[in-house]
Amino acid sequence: MAREFLGVGWKFPIRVNARGGLSFSAHEQDIEEAIWLILSTAKGERVMEPNFGCGIYDYVFAPNNPGTRGSITYEVQKSLTEFESRIDVESVRVESFPESDNRLLIYVDYRVRYNNAKRNLVYPFYLTEP
Repeated sequence: MAREFLGVGWKFPIRVNARGGLSFSAHEQDIEEAIWLILSTAKGERVMEPNFGCGIYDYVFAPNNPGTRGSITYEVQKSLTEFESRIDVESVRVESFPESDNRLLIYVDYRVRYNNAKRNLVYPFYLTEP
């Protein structure tokens, strides 16, 4: 199987390159940007694809407690499994820090199916405005 299976797509966020065209990302970088895009999109935000995205935005203004963190973990696992078929999600964990009651860090460990490469991503999520 060729590495092209991993895909090429518009860079996220969308950028214009030096030649005036759109910038693209490829392969593992495209996957990472797709994960970021999934986690950054609230369900119902896209009119033509209302089920696309992640349900973590239902927890904005929720209390920072183990129940909320467990629900966010579930939503991330579910959305990445549903919308990013190029990876296997190995683990998701959500951590909060005493110095910031409203900030959570979502750690996603995943494996790229094409080459079994293990990768990770840390996504910041705020329960209230920072």
